[in-house]
Amino acid sequence: MADREKLLLARFAIHSTDTKGRKYAEPVQEYRGPFQRDRDRIIHTAAYRRLSHKTQVFTNELGDYHRNRLTHTLEVCSIARTIARALKLNEDLVEAMALMHDIGHPPFGHSGEDALNECLIDDGGFSHNRHALRIVEVLENRYPDFPGLNLSLETLEGQQFRAAKKDANASPSLEAQVVDAADSIAYDSHDADDALELGLLDIAQLMEVSIWSHAVTKVSEGRELSPVLLRRSVAHELIDVQVKDLLGNTMLELDRLQLRSAEEIKKLPPVVGHSEQIMHQKKDFESFLMHNVYRHPNVINVRDSAQQALRNLFEILKSKPHLLPENYRLRSQEIGLHRTIGDYIAGMTDRFAWREHARLSDD
Repeated sequence: MADREKLLLARFAIHSTDTKGRKYAEPVQEYRGPFQRDRDRIIHTAAYRRLSHKTQVFTNELGDYHRNRLTHTLEVCSIARTIARALKLNEDLVEAMALMHDIGHPPFGHSGEDALNECLIDDGGFSHNRHALRIVEVLENRYPDFPGLNLSLETLEGQQFRAAKKDANASPSLEAQVVDAADSIAYDSHDADDALELGLLDIAQLMEVSIWSHAVTKVSEGRELSPVLLRRSVAHELIDVQVKDLLGNTMLELDRLQLRSAEEIKKLPPVVGHSEQIMHQKKDFESFLMHNVYRHPNVINVRDSAQQALRNLFEILKSKPHLLPENYRLRSQEIGLHRTIGDYIAGMTDRFAWREHARLSDD
């Protein structure tokens, strides 16, 4: 594996042989590198499986076509691997980071996150990025020799940067920067696609957005396309345009910097990024989505109901802790009741949260 990486990876990529290891030492495997093992451990977690029933933006009350946290995660992973390969970075590490990046989300997406943060405001608050670290370091008990998954320090560092992005004093690895960029590319394109499918937007509205209208011109090329085919083709084109721009701009920056090792990245501002033109277009696109999709009355109504359900659940369990499962009751003696309830609710899927709210509210 080391010989293969020397041939395929750039000097500024993180090589498996240079890993800082794990918190708890483990024997090396001949047939899997450290980051491959991280990827596999994440995939086999209960938290990862639950992503298939957790909301991305639109809850199931609005329809069942749209993406969930798992499909979004897989799309981010696909985009990130493409970028990593083109930049000669460590694809295995990128994949592990991408698969983990949303594993800490509670039910109902960012709406659920806001509700839990409100409930836990006097206990440190709640952040899905920080909670992802709790999951892989503490909450997932799958091995007898250590708590959590005992992931490689490099994989953890990528998530630690996401959890402390505003306060970070150094840049993360290029691999972590790639995952962050891929996440942005995926949700911009796919949230618009889902909103069109759900009837929250129409194509005429989106034609006001330059990055969308340019993509329509490119895929149409004078042809008359059906609305469905046009929408899907534009979604593909939006990803393609952003990936190509990101690669071109990042490659120019890497040529300018002439980096010799992955360690040099930490001393620099972020290197992976778009051109100013695309960044401006992305900001306009995201502003459009904020005003026309995320603040759509239908989305807000469902969001408000979901947030109230989580607040009610939290209060019910706080006043009646005996309703918690036994393993959570035991944990509350170590870490406190409020954080334990937060962990329990954060692990719920959307439909389980609705069911539990209905069941406990009737008691």
